[in-house]
Amino acid sequence: MKADLPLAGIRVLAVEQYGAGPAGTIYLADLGAEVIKVENLREGGDVGRRVGPHFFGPEDSQFYQTFNRNKRSIGMDLQSPEGKAVFLDLVRTADGVIDNLRGDLPDKLGLTYASLQEINPRIVCSHLSAYGRTGSRAAWPGYDYLMQAEAGHMSLTGEPDGPPERYGISVVDLMTGLAASFALLSGITSARQTGRGRDLDTSLFDLALFNLNYPGSWYLNAGAVQGREKRSAHPSLVPSQLYRTQDGWIFVMCNKEKFWPLLAAELGHAEWGSDPRYSTFAARLDRRDELTLMLDAAFSLESTATWLDKLTGKVPVAPVNDIAQALDNPFVAERGGVADYAYPDGRTARLVVNPIRCSDVELPRRAAPALGEDTDALLAELGYSAKRIAGLRASKSIG
Repeated sequence: MKADLPLAGIRVLAVEQYGAGPAGTIYLADLGAEVIKVENLREGGDVGRRVGPHFFGPEDSQFYQTFNRNKRSIGMDLQSPEGKAVFLDLVRTADGVIDNLRGDLPDKLGLTYASLQEINPRIVCSHLSAYGRTGSRAAWPGYDYLMQAEAGHMSLTGEPDGPPERYGISVVDLMTGLAASFALLSGITSARQTGRGRDLDTSLFDLALFNLNYPGSWYLNAGAVQGREKRSAHPSLVPSQLYRTQDGWIFVMCNKEKFWPLLAAELGHAEWGSDPRYSTFAARLDRRDELTLMLDAAFSLESTATWLDKLTGKVPVAPVNDIAQALDNPFVAERGGVADYAYPDGRTARLVVNPIRCSDVELPRRAAPALGEDTDALLAELGYSAKRIAGLRASKSIG
């Protein structure tokens, strides 16, 4: 089956840990690439193995399983000459190397194209750091929430009269990982045409800045500083926000003009749809607070479930679910959005599936590997004898 997957035949060495890097390479592994986690023996492997509070077993956190299924693992000390020699032997067989280390470390550890091109001129090196590999912050550690703060995201999140807020999940990590893996595949595509690899860089900071998106353009070109809006509202499209129902909340997004008269009719106020005070986005924006009171009053007459029954498929709406409600949603089951990933011993980890679906083949469903689970097999594939492998393990160069 693996031969039929889109990325079959691509081998990637992932010097990765924690969240951002593994969150990117999971796309590669799920889609059939051979992703080999090169885990630092000096730190006991990927620190994500020990991130709680929930575990399947010792050194096997549910956090770790989330990001590392369908991968292989080799334990290695890249700072020892013997460990580095093993790594270079693997580089000879690989298409790419991806890391999510502090910006100054790839050069120090020899993970750049300049260091590896003599071993494999087609190798592509994708680097994910906090602030980039050059400049005054190259040696700075950094994490997702810091980027949300400095890049302005927190100034856009939450209620206007409340404190700045972060997202509920680590969006910057997740998106930077995906960007790093996209960069790696872009480089591999080029290398297969030209025979020459390269370095490609992204960082948490640069991704967070890029994701300022249109509010960033508004400031750069119009000098407008967008702030937080009430009820998680769109800054210019109305109605596009949260409204109160009889028993909770509903999110409504009339992001095309055609939806407003449809919504008004379903609310029992068809006259709102043609009223010149509310007939355009600009007019509704001027009266957003007034409309919020009107729509709250209308929605509060029925439950969220009742409104979903009336509006779904006509006007873009959604309930405001907690995590349990989100995952227990019948539509998730219909989409096959959750699946069991199997350990070698028959146990399973239940995880959310990849958002990319292949029309002609099922994606693999193997649980994440134990530290060094594939070390012996990978080195045997390179032609290492059992005696040599044992010697390397005794010297703690591999594990």
